[in-house]
Amino acid sequence: MAGVTPVRVLIVDDDALVRAGLAMILGGAPDVEVVGEAADGAEVAAAVRTHTPDVVLMDIRMPKLDGLAATEALRRRTDPPDVIVLTTFHADEYVLRALRAGASGFLLKDTPPAEILRAVRRVAAGEPILSPAVTRQLIAHVSDTGADGRRRRALALLGRLSDREREVAVAVGQGRSNAEISGELYMSVATVKAHVSRVLTKLEFNNRVQVALLAHDAGLT
Repeated sequence: MAGVTPVRVLIVDDDALVRAGLAMILGGAPDVEVVGEAADGAEVAAAVRTHTPDVVLMDIRMPKLDGLAATEALRRRTDPPDVIVLTTFHADEYVLRALRAGASGFLLKDTPPAEILRAVRRVAAGEPILSPAVTRQLIAHVSDTGADGRRRRALALLGRLSDREREVAVAVGQGRSNAEISGELYMSVATVKAHVSRVLTKLEFNNRVQVALLAHDAGLT
């Protein structure tokens, strides 16, 4: 696609057939480039340094270092790539923990090819791929221990925000788009974007999924 910089993708999965299938799906798109592969989470840091991907498709269960630990390590980098977790289960405790750590969403391994491509493009564009409804369903189906501790932590973090920023954070947690928040809170879309950016900075978060989970933990959604 002329004039378009392709989205650089790193595929991480211990199953060679899964890697080959994903590479075939993604490699057929003109605006996506598979820049590398890794067979275990232990290989991810070196692969990211070498290939500088925009998006990492990360298997959650791998023999040496699982996708959760690899995601947590990646998100501590100064300029980390976005992570989409790959799983075989709709409701998975590891997936929920990866989302809390900063993954941008998750995909089932049997997701149709067109949806995988759409998810990669959306994440690369900074858009969430995980709806609040799916997030709530995931939380409801996972044995979510330590809820009281997370509620205290969530309320403490939300205490860093101004009243307006807190309203915006709760609206994000309810799945509102910037345009919807603009209409509900009577501010311009540009102002909403500025508030969301400040919320992410103050909370030291990477994306709106983490804000949604925090609002849920605080009992506000």
